[in-house]
Amino acid sequence: MNHAFALPPLAPAMPEIVLAVGALCLIVIGAYRGNRATSALSGFAVMLLIAAGVLVFLMPDERVETFGGSFVVDAYARYFKLLALVGSAVAILMSGDFLDSPERQRFEYPVLIVLSTTGMLMLISAADLIALYLGLELMSLALYVVAAIDRDRVKSTEAGLKYFVLGALSSGMLLYGASLVYGSTGTVSFAGIAQGAATGGLGVTFGLVFLLAGLCFKVSAVPFHMWTPDVYEGAPTPITAFFAAAPKIAAMAVFVRLAVTAFPTIVPQWQQIVVFVSIASMALGSFAAIGQTNIKRLMAYSSIGHMGYALIGLAAGTAEGVQGVMVYMAIYVAMTLGTFAVIISMKRDGVALEKISDLSGLGWTKPGVGFLLAMMMFSLAGIPPLAGFFAKFYVFLAAVNAGLYTLAVIGVLTSVVGAYYYLAIVKVMYFDEPAPALAPMRGELGVVLAVTGVFVLLFWVWPAPLVDAASAAAKSLF
Repeated sequence: MNHAFALPPLAPAMPEIVLAVGALCLIVIGAYRGNRATSALSGFAVMLLIAAGVLVFLMPDERVETFGGSFVVDAYARYFKLLALVGSAVAILMSGDFLDSPERQRFEYPVLIVLSTTGMLMLISAADLIALYLGLELMSLALYVVAAIDRDRVKSTEAGLKYFVLGALSSGMLLYGASLVYGSTGTVSFAGIAQGAATGGLGVTFGLVFLLAGLCFKVSAVPFHMWTPDVYEGAPTPITAFFAAAPKIAAMAVFVRLAVTAFPTIVPQWQQIVVFVSIASMALGSFAAIGQTNIKRLMAYSSIGHMGYALIGLAAGTAEGVQGVMVYMAIYVAMTLGTFAVIISMKRDGVALEKISDLSGLGWTKPGVGFLLAMMMFSLAGIPPLAGFFAKFYVFLAAVNAGLYTLAVIGVLTSVVGAYYYLAIVKVMYFDEPAPALAPMRGELGVVLAVTGVFVLLFWVWPAPLVDAASAAAKSLF
């Protein structure tokens, strides 16, 4: 009997298969029912993401490989997959208001988010350069479309186009790097590259630079951050919330996995790159945000800065550093989704508002929302005892233990600069002349704000579950 055509074990890839098949079913329903089915499809999409999350959660703890070793599921992958699924599901939940107006109903919207999430899960599990590229493109192509989904707004179309052109450029760089690494080591698998990289010489180093450049674009780290403020401002707000959360998680997950598992023998080479990118991102994120008047642009610069802080953990190059990155990303997602729940609900007389000045007096006109948004800002600034402080604490601690004192000091100093514009928003809410009250917050946005608010406020009471999960997941990489 010939076993050459035996199917690889599909169980490890079950969450991705469920999402892919589910997305195809949603497309068929949408094709029959048209745009009237948008809200029903959004509900189905959230259920699909929850089902995928349950499958990820039920997977065994040990490391499993399939598809000839190019797809791996370990504690590290499970942690980031759950985070990405939460980010995507919450983003769809927060889009209800946007999709309510008939001219904006597009049944493709939830389908694209599900397809993009499928790409993210694949990216997180990628154990060779081909799987990495497939996952990255599946994630990105859906993102380009979704950025420009509000076709009647020039800004949205422009955001999609900018994202697409720059994204294509970054994919080219990533592929070029992958081809150099393959040419120098003769293999595309991360484990094979790890063996070949020690003797690879110049080709591996150049390939590594181009690979990391492509991934820096996806996490919007300096100097490949140019698209971020324009796309964040131009895309519809719920989609900006999605961009700020889920794709960042997947890109950061593969960034860390690639560096740690494919190039463990040449740590000093990639450490230099990561340290530079980290410092540049923190500095730009802190200083460029100071002059912003649009809150979505401010959040774009904020996210560039936060990616810089997260990369401090990777620069350490230790299991402790990777644990710091993982704790950081989880807390970052909670803070970001909570803040965007308020930004999405910024409406007056049916008109969506984006200026920071529109928040004036929010602390008095809506005390609950104002208080939770103020807590999100304090947390983003890293003020104890809120969750954001612990996020920074873990990455700084890893950097200090790895002897990267300068990097840790620069991180602390840029945090102080960054605190200025977060606190400026709190000042607008509590000390400026109150503007007319904003429209009432929708139920699902209120729930997202409340849940993330409780997480950010009370993380210090019981941080163990998240920190321990991150610790176990980080060790599975080494």
